[in-house]
Amino acid sequence: MKSVNWIAKLLQHSTALVAVATIVALGNMPSMAQNTSELSCENLTAVALDRLFEGTVISLAEVVPAGSFTPPGSTRGFEQEAFCRVVGMTTPAVNFEVWMPMEGWNGKFQGVGNGGMAGSISYGAMAAALARGYATASTDTGHKTSPIPFDASWAMNRPDLVADFGHRALHVTTVNAKIVTEVFYQTPPNFSYYVGCSKGGQQGLMEAQRYPEDYDGLIAGDPANAWTRFYAGSHLWYSLAMLDDPDSYIPPQKLQALGNAVNAACDANDGIKDGVIQNPLACKFDPASLQCPDWADTASCLSDKQVSAVQKIWSGVQDSSGEVIFPGLVPGGEAAPGGWSTWVTGSEPFASLHWRGGEGFFRYFVFEDRDWDFRSFDFDTDLEFALQKVGPMVDSDNPDLRALRDRGGKLIVYHGWSDADISPVSSINYYGRVMAEMSAGKDHQTALAETQEFFRLFMVPGMGHCRGGPGADRFDALTALEKWVEQGEAPQQIIASKIVNDAVVRTQPLCVFPKVAKWDGSGDSNDAASFSCLAP
Repeated sequence: MKSVNWIAKLLQHSTALVAVATIVALGNMPSMAQNTSELSCENLTAVALDRLFEGTVISLAEVVPAGSFTPPGSTRGFEQEAFCRVVGMTTPAVNFEVWMPMEGWNGKFQGVGNGGMAGSISYGAMAAALARGYATASTDTGHKTSPIPFDASWAMNRPDLVADFGHRALHVTTVNAKIVTEVFYQTPPNFSYYVGCSKGGQQGLMEAQRYPEDYDGLIAGDPANAWTRFYAGSHLWYSLAMLDDPDSYIPPQKLQALGNAVNAACDANDGIKDGVIQNPLACKFDPASLQCPDWADTASCLSDKQVSAVQKIWSGVQDSSGEVIFPGLVPGGEAAPGGWSTWVTGSEPFASLHWRGGEGFFRYFVFEDRDWDFRSFDFDTDLEFALQKVGPMVDSDNPDLRALRDRGGKLIVYHGWSDADISPVSSINYYGRVMAEMSAGKDHQTALAETQEFFRLFMVPGMGHCRGGPGADRFDALTALEKWVEQGEAPQQIIASKIVNDAVVRTQPLCVFPKVAKWDGSGDSNDAASFSCLAP
């Protein structure tokens, strides 16, 4: 039955109609699921061509021997067992690679996502998947990375590349990679999983919404789901809050004072003083308490305009009707490495990733004007124009996940509470919209229970953007997803660790939202066993 279903899905692609004869012929070939030959890998350049998306060319199929492998264009090498490496491209410019273990394949496929503006293959994520026995694939989403962070100039007058970046490239790569995997092992993957964070989180939600047949289970971390609104109400808004008036800019040397003051006000709300704010939404810190006296302006205080900038960043921007365009950041983690100094303030004015990202997105994706000035943005008319022009290609905010649910797919979303790039509130809001869409007319508890049958959200206290921050930030969501998909064991919690100098210094449970981890009041507060997941 599985092969019949696979053929039915394949036939949905008009360019793959020639595949049936090939499938029948391959059925008489010997199995290579556990042990494959070097010849079979190299022959993939010929065997798979007539089964891939139209416009796909396999340029290389080679066995990479066990040992250290440094991918082209990379400075980082990986230690790995022997694998079959396939390099291909689908028009107009979607480059991808597929890696498959020569021995010890776990029978599964894993697609991995990108970050930022993508533009490169995620070799590190592929190496991690390969180490777990997966066949795996990644794509550059159809363009090459520039040395400039968040460079978007490639999108100028190229709606086809924007569409590939937004949704098509990962889907095309997934379909191609699963075909290559089946040809190589002479059997399709038993299960297919997706793992990604940030842009990769957006890709995961896009797959769940637009291409629900691609994956049995998906992990979307810190997802930039409402991409267009996010770039307007986050990247642009934070830049305007600090750069529209030079006196509003918050230099990075003031972030420690801000972070310390926030922690002093809210860290102990959960009964533990550990530098981590368990529930930032309950933090009632007023940045005006840090305002400098008229006669001084030091690193330990904020000017009145800097206070206003913090308030704007936390509150988010509204349109003329009073609707919040995108939720603001929440208190906590301001002074952490990779926090505000990277995303919000930068090392100097016009150096933050928010400014680079927001300016580039609207300059090249939306207005296609190299001279466009971010200060001219109108949060009513310009945002509506952007939503109409590029939103359908890049926004993964559709709450209708019925197709994924009905086929038995599972989705895990996680988000760091101290994310200084993408507001964690955005994932909570999206979760609420899914509940409302999937269980319309039902009471809250029923809607929550029905949603949690296939979609679970985990908020990560103190974690920054995908990694880092003062909280526990290392956890294995993939094993939890595998158990959910393959054994029907829905995750009740995921244990996260804080690692310092290669040593675990703290563990804590991540709870299924809306539950939170509560300390028992007497056990070791650095031990997950001292916490229970309870209603807030």
